[in-house]
Amino acid sequence: MNILAIGAHPDDIELQCAGTLARYAAAGHKIFIAVATNGNVGSPTHTREEIAAIRHDEQRASCAVIGAELIWMDFDDEWLMNDRPTRTRFIDAIRQADPDVMFIHGPTDYHPDHRISGQVAEDARIPASVRLVETTLPYIKRIPHMFHMDNPAGVDFEPEVYVDITPVIETKTEMLLSHRSQNDWLQALFGEEATLKNLMFTNAKARGLKAGYDYAEGFREVKTFPRTGSFELLPGYGV
Repeated sequence: MNILAIGAHPDDIELQCAGTLARYAAAGHKIFIAVATNGNVGSPTHTREEIAAIRHDEQRASCAVIGAELIWMDFDDEWLMNDRPTRTRFIDAIRQADPDVMFIHGPTDYHPDHRISGQVAEDARIPASVRLVETTLPYIKRIPHMFHMDNPAGVDFEPEVYVDITPVIETKTEMLLSHRSQNDWLQALFGEEATLKNLMFTNAKARGLKAGYDYAEGFREVKTFPRTGSFELLPGYGV
């Protein structure tokens, strides 16, 4: 299968669903990671151009861990809008990946870029398969099934299903730690304990506790017409 995860910023995917992507990759599926914004405001020291280049390199390094293909949309951080250019670019991202399964941000996330990214991705799902919706890429022949990934720290998100990421927790950690500049940014804002690793492990352990695993990632199915899949598309479901 082709698997597409769309995140608003570099490191979003790693925090919320990289373990699940790692399990798909280990099973031989093709992984695409699409990042909407370039992270060009996330630094206490660098210029916008410098930090955008750094975060692009970090995202490529993360993708390389599981052999994922990066789709870099390059919108400005904190200024993602639900408009025609954005939707067109998201449609092309979906067409490039031609996914069976998609993971997107949910509507209760705290960050506007996250919420807008998720809404645009959901709205682009069907147009990506419509022949007369013309973009730079040809339309796809299937409509992917979608899941909302968890919110940061699990705030205001109640999973319907869990994926056991215990076997790939080291892989998820390696991907996340590729984002060194974001880790520095969090510590500059919130103190030494505010690390990406701490944030990730706290939520992965909490979700695992509820699911009966050491570590887990939680998801909700996007309830929209047409329903083109089920929870059985998730790695390890029902095992």
